[in-house]
Amino acid sequence: MKKVRLFLSVLLVLSVVLSGCSASNTPATTQPAPAAADKAPAATPAPEVNVVKDAAEKYFAEMPADVYKIPEKDFVAKVKANEAMLVVDIRQAKDYDAGHIKGAVNLPWGEAIAKNLTNLPQDKPIMVYCYTGQTAGQTVALLNVAGFNAKSVNLGWNLGISKVEGVADVTETTANALPAGKTEIKPEIQTALNDYFFKMAELKGTTYANYKISEDDAKKALDTKDPSVMFLSVRKAEDYAKKHIDGAINIPFAKGMQASFAQLPKDKKVIVYCYTGQTAGQTVAILRLLGYDAVSLNSGMGMPSTPGSGWANKGFPVVGTEAPAAQAPSGQPAPSTGDKS
Repeated sequence: MKKVRLFLSVLLVLSVVLSGCSASNTPATTQPAPAAADKAPAATPAPEVNVVKDAAEKYFAEMPADVYKIPEKDFVAKVKANEAMLVVDIRQAKDYDAGHIKGAVNLPWGEAIAKNLTNLPQDKPIMVYCYTGQTAGQTVALLNVAGFNAKSVNLGWNLGISKVEGVADVTETTANALPAGKTEIKPEIQTALNDYFFKMAELKGTTYANYKISEDDAKKALDTKDPSVMFLSVRKAEDYAKKHIDGAINIPFAKGMQASFAQLPKDKKVIVYCYTGQTAGQTVAILRLLGYDAVSLNSGMGMPSTPGSGWANKGFPVVGTEAPAAQAPSGQPAPSTGDKS
């Protein structure tokens, strides 16, 4: 009996020892969690792309030395030399029919421009002219944003082209059709330009028709100190210092000017003016694509080439180093200088 008990005790001891060895030698079935430093970094979300905004800002960021314009004499010379280009007359059909540059096609200012983007060529320059250059400035900005190489003809038909010596030799009344094309336009750009002209059409007959404002209406806004309006001069800094509309800020028209747009409010009407309205037209188009409520001042500050039109040419008040000393406050008649015979 004692031998049996001893035998059972030995078996119990061996069982405990063997089970302990088995537990210690069995490999682990789970791996330790990797250190934080070994974890793969989280993917960085791709920056959101705004096709219209990028193209609009690029317009000024990559502005050429000719500021998207061509002198009227140089333009006529190119026409006479039969240089490869498409000439686009954006005046109204009746004025185009009365006489236009040889070979020019007519796309009246408005929705016709947006509707014909796919028919315009990207393999040659596009020369655009209107009446005085102001709406051509808007058009050229929009076309460049859409991917075309477009330039406006200085002072348009009335003040520039029609006054060039020998222009009669390249003037015709025969209408020219724009051939159908297959140019690909980015959908976002097409939508933005459609919207640009759709909203402009809604302003027909109002103070801001064609995204412009007359000198008289702009002066009323100044005289009444309309809080919903501000003036932006895009003239050169030295010319702004000499004379500018009271309260106007200055962002000179130049390459890189888009970097200064952040100072402009998006909750006000921004009245943009330059010298004759042409570069203001370009500025207005880009500002509107960027979300600003901008319009250009008819004929700008005014130049000798635009007699009778333009802010200063109308005798409206200015401030600056060259402001008339006896100038009356805004909205008040100038002091009398005596009876005139």
